[in-house]
Parts: sequence; C-alpha cells; structure tokens
Amino acid sequence: MKRAHGGFTLLEVLVALTVLALSLGAVIQAVGDYTGNQAYLRDRTFAEWVARNQLASVQLSGQWPSVGQQKGDAELPAPGAETEGREWRWVMQVIQTAEADLRRLDIEVFQRDAGDKAVPVARLSGFMERP
Repeated sequence: MKRAHGGFTLLEVLVALTVLALSLGAVIQAVGDYTGNQAYLRDRTFAEWVARNQLASVQLSGQWPSVGQQKGDAELPAPGAETEGREWRWVMQVIQTAEADLRRLDIEVFQRDAGDKAVPVARLSGFMERP
C-alpha cells in the first residue's frame, strides 16, 4: 500500500517549532542587550557632558579654586528638550600639585538618586593655573 505525503508529521512540526522558539529567544536576548547598552551609553555621554561643563565653568570663572571638595547638582539635558531631563550629582576634588600655580581638578558624576557608595557614571580630570 502506498502512503501519500501531503504534509508534515507531528514530529517534524514539533522540531520546527523548537528551532523557531530557540532562535526567537536568541533574537529577543540580543535586542534586550542592545537596548540596555544604548541606555548605558546615553547616560554615560550625559554624565561626561556634566563633568566637562563643570570643569569648563571653573576654568572660565577666573577664580582660583580652593583645595578641597565641592559638590553640586546639574540637570542634563535641559528641561523641555526632546529627551527627558536627567538629574546628576557631581563631586569635584581640588588638589594642589607640586607646582604652586597649578591645581588638579578631579570630577566624578553620579546619578542624582544614587547612594553615597555608588560608582560614578563618569570621571574627568583637568588642571587650572593661577589666574
């Protein structure tokens, strides 16, 4: 007796569905990793801008910064921009160098709601000479 093959067997359908489910799972994982990485890079870019803005404002102020620690807050991007504004907390450590007319400024930027033991999102070091 001849058997006609008009379709797939149940086993073939189950194997195909298993392969499809595994490949879709890998695609979803890759898209999730990409999205998480994009969010991290966006936050890191904003934090670096905050650090650069703080360093530039100190250097352009013409004021000789006192040795010690200074803290402040910033919001970037500005409210009303296309992306939602984020609040940042920066800490600047001013250190006297071996050269009397030169100070080192180390700036660390944290997310505002991060705790005291949080890892900084960005770090920047710069120097300022006595005006």
